[in-house]
Amino acid sequence: MAGFLIKRFLQAVFVVFVVTITVSFAIRLTGDPALMLTQGAGSVTEADLERIREALGLNQPFLVQYFQFIKGMFTLDFGRSFLGGTPVSGLLAQALPATLSLAFASMIVSIILSIPLGIKAAVAKGKWADQIIRILSLVGLSFPNFWLATMLVLLLSITFRLLPPSGMDNFASFIMPAATMGIILTATNVRLVRTAMLETLQSQYIMVARAKGLSENVVLYKHALRNCAIPLITYFGLQFGALLGGIVVIERVFNWPGLGTLAFDAVGGRDYPVLQAVITVLSLLIVGINLLVDIAYGLIDPRIRTE
Repeated sequence: MAGFLIKRFLQAVFVVFVVTITVSFAIRLTGDPALMLTQGAGSVTEADLERIREALGLNQPFLVQYFQFIKGMFTLDFGRSFLGGTPVSGLLAQALPATLSLAFASMIVSIILSIPLGIKAAVAKGKWADQIIRILSLVGLSFPNFWLATMLVLLLSITFRLLPPSGMDNFASFIMPAATMGIILTATNVRLVRTAMLETLQSQYIMVARAKGLSENVVLYKHALRNCAIPLITYFGLQFGALLGGIVVIERVFNWPGLGTLAFDAVGGRDYPVLQAVITVLSLLIVGINLLVDIAYGLIDPRIRTE
């Protein structure tokens, strides 16, 4: 088990290193922040620009800037925003809870929808209910998340005025963004639950449970679902990590005060420290969740440790 843990940890460290150095290099190709900061300031000389670059630390070699960022990452010091001078750690502390809460809400919506629908599709294999659910899942997979989000805003906010179109003010604010991501995730999860249940329902102990006269709901939800839960939990955990990356666009559509909105604003202002910190935090979360899922699966199933 120790070798398995070390191997997974080293893989996670390598992924974080590749992501951070790639992002650090790529965002510096987007333009000069000094020019952005001096737009509309009238006549600006090259000496003025050079002083700004020196004050922001942009005149140092790339590797020096990168290792300073890595050093600060271990102390949760990501520097200061180029635009407002605000500590980046403070901006992250405000935005991260909003992103995580929306991600959890989206996963809950997906689980509530996908498990009953997936079980129904498996039980009704080949029948009209199975066909309808599978068609709806394919339709859901074909919807871009930003398009679905826009349609929900037009329908529920502008046409019927039932929900707030943006912001994070109360429980009602969660409904549309969580429903958007939840529906997109459900389209995939329904097929996963259906496949897992089809394999489980063919097991001998399911036949024995039915022969004992147990109700169909007890057989499906207590016995069958419980025994196929491990691959489902594993996939849901990995999916939650991927969700954190995909939720960026949804936050922008709904003006959600999370990491996605913070990243978009940083891109527009070429705010390197903020953008670099946001992408790094998202990467750490995704890698950390994947690592925890791998470890949990390795503890449950010893065969995984030899892979």
